[in-house]
Amino acid sequence: MKHWIAALAAVAGLALHGTSQAQNYPDHAITWIVPFAPGGPTDAMARNIALRVAQELKQSIVIENVAGAGGTIGSGRAARAAPDGYTFLVGHIGYMAAGPSLYKHLSYDPVKDFKAVFRFPDTPLVLLVGEKSPYKTVSDLIADAKARPGAINFGNAGVGSTSHLVAALFASQAGIQITPIAYKGAGPALNDLMGGQVNAMFDQTNTALPQTRGGKVRALGLTSNTTMAQFPGVPTVAEKAIPGFQVSTWYGLYAPKGTPDAVVSTMYDAYRRALQDQAFTSQMTGQGIQLLTDAEYAPAAFQAFTAQEVQRWAGVIKQAGITLE
Repeated sequence: MKHWIAALAAVAGLALHGTSQAQNYPDHAITWIVPFAPGGPTDAMARNIALRVAQELKQSIVIENVAGAGGTIGSGRAARAAPDGYTFLVGHIGYMAAGPSLYKHLSYDPVKDFKAVFRFPDTPLVLLVGEKSPYKTVSDLIADAKARPGAINFGNAGVGSTSHLVAALFASQAGIQITPIAYKGAGPALNDLMGGQVNAMFDQTNTALPQTRGGKVRALGLTSNTTMAQFPGVPTVAEKAIPGFQVSTWYGLYAPKGTPDAVVSTMYDAYRRALQDQAFTSQMTGQGIQLLTDAEYAPAAFQAFTAQEVQRWAGVIKQAGITLE
């Protein structure tokens, strides 16, 4: 009997300790792992949001850049981190959705090894052609591609990059054959697009915006589900050419599996409060970033979305025969 009572007391003590930890969370700096080098779009997005969330938490958030293997090295490290609420992963469509199909020996499962915390605002893409291109609409490009299978090339930021995958999805849904040309980053691809060596490419709206305003490239269609004020007169691909076509570069915050629900809720609530700051959200929308509804960025919705995206890109990658190993 004494042993039984002692065991109960120990369990109760652990429960109280856990409750106390949740109530005091966070009591020291939090780390967000970004699996890319500093200075890129994922890093910039993460730092912008982390700064604002940290203000709500009244605790610092440190960005740790763990680059390599398309984001999979840093993701693997985050998956193995202690689930104590002090290490998180900044996820991305590439290594959290396409990764399982691009890499045969991934050290983590995006769905089973993580708990979704919240989804960042989306960054749609835009189909671009050079200023001297004969294509004035998405339909023009599709019609020519059907007449000349494989003759039209699409530049991309590298094999397995978002721009590569979106072009593959576009070709599949349009029923055309294109020739992908991989570059070491979106910048070199965009330069060749402007120079006429590349026929077309998909680029993120936030990075494409300065080039379209400068007149060096022409935007034919957006991959978002609605038009955007930052791209006046540019329709969506869905409304003019491929019904239902919609895709964005998405990001979000994940915690290692086993992280307490109370911690996830605290982090999510801080983000939700940050989104009530109009100056913060206006800064993002002004750059061509698209805000989401609470029903889209909340933990449960983001967890379900991640699983759906893994399946979606598995089909696209298999059909296009894309592999990184």
